[in-house]
Amino acid sequence: MIESYAFGSIVVDGRKFTSDLIIYPDGHIDAFWWRKAGHRLASVDIHKLINSKPEVIIAGTGSSGLMKPEKELEKLLQQRGIEFISTLSRKAVKIYNDLSSKKNVGACFHLTC
Repeated sequence: MIESYAFGSIVVDGRKFTSDLIIYPDGHIDAFWWRKAGHRLASVDIHKLINSKPEVIIAGTGSSGLMKPEKELEKLLQQRGIEFISTLSRKAVKIYNDLSSKKNVGACFHLTC
């Protein structure tokens, strides 16, 4: 459960994080996550998450939405039957909390811009 999100920080299950992160469907958290191309989200950036076979991947794109998913990523996830939701991090937190008890969900969050 994500308890809170504010610019630059997120609290997950009582633990505060101040860097971008990935949450796997089993609850494991990969803190200090960063993308190879900064504000672009590609499949290489979340390959471990993809391979964990979630039903849904939620991408929190930052407080202003500056992290942009590449079209190739969206195509790959569609081919693998993984639902992909990409939205501002604040909204992504709400969606994650709503879906995580109903489906096998993974997420990645950009915490700043």
